[in-house]
Amino acid sequence: MVDLNSILRELPDRLMLVKVDCLQEAHVPPFPMDAPVIILDVDGASLSRVVDVLKTSYPLDHPVEVIQEGIKHPSTLESLESIADIDGFCNLYVHPLPAGSSFEAFQEVIAHLRAADGCPWDRKQTHNSLRPYLLEETYETLAALDLGDPVKVAEELGDLLLQIVLHAQIGMEEGTFRMPDVLYGIHEKIVRRHPHVFGDVEVGDETGVLINWERLKAEERETNGEGEKGMLDSVPLALPALTQAQEIQDRAARVGFDWQEIEPVRQKVFEELEEVSQAANQEELEKELGDLIFAVVNLVRWYDLDAESVLRTTNQRFRQRFSYLEKRSAETGRSLRDMTLDEMDSWWEEAKDLE
Repeated sequence: MVDLNSILRELPDRLMLVKVDCLQEAHVPPFPMDAPVIILDVDGASLSRVVDVLKTSYPLDHPVEVIQEGIKHPSTLESLESIADIDGFCNLYVHPLPAGSSFEAFQEVIAHLRAADGCPWDRKQTHNSLRPYLLEETYETLAALDLGDPVKVAEELGDLLLQIVLHAQIGMEEGTFRMPDVLYGIHEKIVRRHPHVFGDVEVGDETGVLINWERLKAEERETNGEGEKGMLDSVPLALPALTQAQEIQDRAARVGFDWQEIEPVRQKVFEELEEVSQAANQEELEKELGDLIFAVVNLVRWYDLDAESVLRTTNQRFRQRFSYLEKRSAETGRSLRDMTLDEMDSWWEEAKDLE
């Protein structure tokens, strides 16, 4: 029989020891997953919950060893699910995921890039120089979401995370803020703004959540000496116009500045369209077209859709159909410029049928 001390001597220097109690209320593993972990004092009553938490981040065939009375019993997460009960207590040894699978490991990589022996390009970057890349990676993430490709989404989220960690590393080097400040700040904000989850506040539905959210934000502004700041002042002017319009409408709706049903929202679109046709000059036309677009965005909002995403999808659909027209024209040896609209429309319908 091998005792626990001898087993521990065989383990790598980096080892996490976790009591089973801290997993009982957890939804994800509370430790870096590229390190080996021993979960202490697991019994039959707690095993199922432990497995559920581990499954959120480890594959089902991930190796786990049950250590009981000094004996190691090789297993997997999937096998642990089928164990009906454990006689007494045991410890679970969870093998690490590949190196680099934790947030801490990635943060170390970025710190190395910025170190004296790091990358000249990364060391040169500043908050300001990285701005275009942050915007670019955000849009590429949105494009991946539009495609519905989970592998691409994961890749682009990684690129976006790179920008966030780079900014945090620069903040640490400048002495303005550190990664724990970033994490603690958003942690406290989310917990504070969800008293219906982490406190004893009761809300009836999603609308109640949003109304309470705005009340809490107003209290925060008052505490921070921003009492004169309006609800819409914090909507970033740099947002795309469609996103900005929908965010403005959302915030106004949270205090009741909204229609009670969708029909007046639809009618407003027709009303604005009529005013476009009655515009007397270019200045009025620009104003009325803006009002029309704003009204359409509100209609999209009432259908619980995102205007920016809806238009992006339409843009992509148009690009695919027009590409089909170009392909068909090349096959016939004719230029689109030499074709009639009816001819092109016929191919357009073909493109629609292929979707």
